[in-house]
Amino acid sequence: MGIDIGGPKKAKVRPAMNITPLVDVVLVLLIIFMVVTPLLTKQFWVNLPKNEEKKEAKPDPNAKPVVLSVDKAGVVKLNNEPIAKDQLKEKLKRVFAAKNGDHTLFFTAEEDAPFGAAVEAMDVARAGGAAPIAVLTVKPKS
Repeated sequence: MGIDIGGPKKAKVRPAMNITPLVDVVLVLLIIFMVVTPLLTKQFWVNLPKNEEKKEAKPDPNAKPVVLSVDKAGVVKLNNEPIAKDQLKEKLKRVFAAKNGDHTLFFTAEEDAPFGAAVEAMDVARAGGAAPIAVLTVKPKS
């Protein structure tokens, strides 16, 4: 605040803004933000592998899926054809070799099928080259 003393009039108080403290506070805040901002940015380096183009074999949409099934008598069938368990591994290797990299096997078993026979059939199928074995929950249409 300031007082105007000059002149014939009565002395009166005339308001005057002192901005020096305001400028000091703003400059201090600016300096604080300039110092803190680089500390807030977090950097880390990520080493990503190089993108190597793989030649993936695309599955043939017209090809029939490979279905392995076990009936209630414990008979193993490959695409609805009965097959002996000792021949299953070699047969699956030949079937998957002809499918150009698609080693998906669909597995189904009847409700009354022996559990041990079903598990053994899946083990032999895995040894025969079945990569993902998809267990069917709905009976496939023959």
